[in-house]
Amino acid sequence: MNTTTRPHWISSGDLNGFLGLVVDNLSIMAFLAAALIGIFGMPPDIVFLRMFPGTTFGVLVGNLAYTAMARRLAQRTGREDVTAMPLGLDAPTSIGLALLVLGPAFLHFKQSGLDQHAAGVATWQLGMASLVIMGVLKFVLSFFGGMVQRHVPRAGLLGSIAGIALVLMGFLPLVEILKLPIVGFAGLGVVLYALVARARMPLGLPGVLVAFVVAALLYYVLGPLGWLGTGYTPPVAWQWRFALPLPTLQWMNGMAAAVPYLPLILPFGLLMVVGGINVTESARAAGDDYRTRDILLVEALATLVAGFCGGVAQTTPYIGQPSYKAMGARSGYTLLTGLVIGLGGVFGYLSNIVELVPLSVLAPILVFVAIGITVQAFEATPTRYAAAVVFSFFPAIARMVTIKLSDPTYVPGDRLQALFTDRAHGFSELAVITVLGNGFIITSMIWASFVVAMIDGKPLRAAWILLLGGALSLFGIIHSVQLSGGIYLPWLLDDASRLLAWQFAGAYAVLAMVLVLLTTATRFTQSDTA
Repeated sequence: MNTTTRPHWISSGDLNGFLGLVVDNLSIMAFLAAALIGIFGMPPDIVFLRMFPGTTFGVLVGNLAYTAMARRLAQRTGREDVTAMPLGLDAPTSIGLALLVLGPAFLHFKQSGLDQHAAGVATWQLGMASLVIMGVLKFVLSFFGGMVQRHVPRAGLLGSIAGIALVLMGFLPLVEILKLPIVGFAGLGVVLYALVARARMPLGLPGVLVAFVVAALLYYVLGPLGWLGTGYTPPVAWQWRFALPLPTLQWMNGMAAAVPYLPLILPFGLLMVVGGINVTESARAAGDDYRTRDILLVEALATLVAGFCGGVAQTTPYIGQPSYKAMGARSGYTLLTGLVIGLGGVFGYLSNIVELVPLSVLAPILVFVAIGITVQAFEATPTRYAAAVVFSFFPAIARMVTIKLSDPTYVPGDRLQALFTDRAHGFSELAVITVLGNGFIITSMIWASFVVAMIDGKPLRAAWILLLGGALSLFGIIHSVQLSGGIYLPWLLDDASRLLAWQFAGAYAVLAMVLVLLTTATRFTQSDTA
C-alpha cells in the first residue's frame, strides 16, 4: 500500500461537485431569507448581518473538516479516488425551523409589545439557542447513534421527515410557484424533466442550474414588461454587508424562549444523527470507508460553531456522496464550497445573490427535494410498512393547517385564541387540529412506530410505545393543549385545558390496554384450542 500518495487539491470533477453543492446551500439560504423576510416580515439586517454569517461559518467549518478527512483517508489507503462527504445546510429542518419556530416566534414577540428590531433580535437569539441545543444533542447521540437507529423503526424516522417534506417543503412552496405560474411552473417543469425524468441537459449542465436560469430569465424579462402582474419586484441595489461571525453568548438569552419549541427542536437534531449514520453507510457502500462517529462528531461540531457564532440553521452531511463520486468529485469540491459559502456570509455577497433570486425561482427545487424525500421514505422502507409511513403524515398535515390559521393575515390573534378556547360544544375542530399538530414530528414517530410493531406481530411492544406517547402528551411534548405548542406540568393547567390533555393522554393509555387485552385473549383462546 502506498501511504505517501497525495491527491490533487482540485480535479475536473470537483468543479461539477462544487457547483451542485453550492446551489444546494444557496437555495436553502435563499428560502430561509425569503420565509423570514417575505412571509413573516423580519428586518433584513437581522437576517443578513446576524443570522447569515454564523450559519455559513458552520458550513465552512464542516466542509473543511470533511475535506481533511477525505485527504487523510486517501493517504492512508493510497487511493486518489476518495470523495469527501458533502456537507451543507439541511433542507427539511432549516425550512421547518424557519416556518415552525423562527417565524411564529417573531410574530409572538411582536404581539407581546416588542418593536420590529427588538423582535428580530429576540428571534435571532432563539435561533442560536435552538442550534446550540441541537448541536449538544447531536454530540451526545453521536456516541449512541446506532442504538437510536435500532430502537426507532425506519418507517418512523423517514415517515416523520417525509411528512415535513410533503406538506412544508412541497405544498407550501408549490403555492409560491402558482403565485407566479409562468415563472415557477416553467422552473418546476425543468427540474422534473432533468431530475425526475433524468433527461440530459444541454452541454451536460446540472438540471438545477438550468432551472434557475430559465426561471430567472422569465422573471427578469417578463416582469419589467408587466406580464407578471404585481408579482414582479425590481432587484434591489447591491449592498456592501460585512459581518464577522464572532462567538457570542447572546444565545443564552434565547434559551427560555426556546423551551416551548423543544418538541420541534429535539427531533430535528435526532433526525440528523440518524441521517448521518445513513449517509456514512451510503459512502461506505460507494467505497469510501469513513468512521461513522467521526462523521457525526464533525456534524455536531459544525452545528455548535454555527450556533455560538450567530447561526440559526443546522448543517448535515448530504445523502448524495455516491452521486458526487460519480461526477468525479474528490476533496476539492467541499473545500471550494466551504470557502465560497463561508466567506459569502462574511462579505455579504451571498445575501446580495439571495436578494436577486425570487422565491418563485427557488420553490421548484424545494418541491423536487420534497418529492425525493417522500419517495425515499417508501423506497427505503419495506412495503409492508407503507401504511405506517402514510399514517405518520397526518400530524404534519394538521401542523400545516395550524400554520395557515395562525397567520394573522387570515385570522387575527385574539379571534384565533377565542376559537381555540371556545369549548361550549365540546372540543372545537380548531382545537383538535392544533393539538394534533403540536409536537407533530415526535407524534409521527410514535404513530409510525406502534403501527410497525403491530404489523410485526408485537402488540405488547406497540402498547409500550403507546404508553410512551400518552406520557409525552400529558406534558405537552406532543399534543400540547396550548395554542403556542408549549410544554407544561398538567396540574398547573386550567380545568378545560387539563381535561383536554387528559383526554389525549387517556386515548393512548386506553388503546394500549385494548392491545394488551386482545393479545391476552388471543393467547388464551389459542391455549384452549391447542
